[in-house]
Amino acid sequence: MSIREICHRSVVCGTPDMTAVEAAALMRQHHIGNVVVVDRIDGDRRPLGVVTDRDIVVEVVAAGLDPVTVRLGDMMVGRLVTAEETTSYAETIRIMALHGVRRLPVVDSAGLLVGIVSVDDLLPQLASPLAALSDLAGRSRRYETQTRK
Repeated sequence: MSIREICHRSVVCGTPDMTAVEAAALMRQHHIGNVVVVDRIDGDRRPLGVVTDRDIVVEVVAAGLDPVTVRLGDMMVGRLVTAEETTSYAETIRIMALHGVRRLPVVDSAGLLVGIVSVDDLLPQLASPLAALSDLAGRSRRYETQTRK
């Protein structure tokens, strides 16, 4: 299964010139914990970074900076990690674990934003097969008990 089948297509985005306060308001409005920073809001969007609610708290509020003046472009550090929409969910999990990220923008082959996936989205994909495996031993015993009397 590719990540395109799991990711959320409706992505809340901001631009590098958006303030931390504006991003926090978007997060509150949409009940989410991150904003994907893109080169523009309308049309094709190329992801530049991800700013999380934790980034705002740790990098701005706790540091005593003014969230009205700090821009998202100033908060983005490091290289953006993404997954192509054709990436399998197992490979997506590997990418997230390798880079220590809980949220991952999903891009098309041209690098344009098509969605976002989080750990919370992937857990149900893993939980169901693991539950089936955990029940296998008991089911095998029941089957054997019924067929070999």
